Amino acid sequence: MATTAPPLTPPPVIDLREVRKAYGEGPPALAGVTLSVRPGEALAVLGPSGSGKSTLLNLIAGLDRPSAGSVTVDGLRVDTLGEAASARYRRTRVGMVFQFFHLLEDLTVTDNVLLPAQLAGMSRAGARRRAAELLEHLGIARHAHAHPGRLSGGERQRVAVARALMNRPALLLADEPTGALDTASGEDVRALLTQLNADGQTVVLVTHDLSLAASCATRTVELVDGRIVRDVRHTRPTAEVAR
Repeated sequence: MATTAPPLTPPPVIDLREVRKAYGEGPPALAGVTLSVRPGEALAVLGPSGSGKSTLLNLIAGLDRPSAGSVTVDGLRVDTLGEAASARYRRTRVGMVFQFFHLLEDLTVTDNVLLPAQLAGMSRAGARRRAAELLEHLGIARHAHAHPGRLSGGERQRVAVARALMNRPALLLADEPTGALDTASGEDVRALLTQLNADGQTVVLVTHDLSLAASCATRTVELVDGRIVRDVRHTRPTAEVAR
């Protein structure tokens, strides 16, 4: 009688092993962190100021290197990459969303979204199709030819998310994505991140916003003094993207 092989477990999108990061002679910013993030998870990283949250995000993004340990993202050893390979990694495998958007005010919404594709060498026609699809999906197609300064905070963050997703990254990193927004715009971004994760996007967000973590995350990790002190997986209600 034939037996059925067990389903293969997909490799983690993020795999950190005994990661340590020290600056100078003081206590390390990260003190031996081991963390694995599965495809499709929405991980919220919480902790007080100075706990190591930003350091963790920078190591995953390839913006910094660990003092010890390994950082693997989407099967790639990020901590061993040179400068050019790190830049290519950020263009193709990771999308980043920041607290203050970092949009170019003299470019239209569409041109801001197109930037990562241009840097990655995508064809012009293919890039414009992808940008139009993202703007439509994220509910901001009507602003395609506007400049960012004419948009609300929530709309500008949607543009930043579209730009981050342009090259279909395996991982979306969000650093305090609601930190500069009013309450209504923050709710808008919470709904957007929740829907993106429900659609299958792996998300890691660093935040002080407990309501953001509670509504968006399927897993919460808390850092204190560079160590993981709590790691909880949980379910969250399905949310619709605010349009």
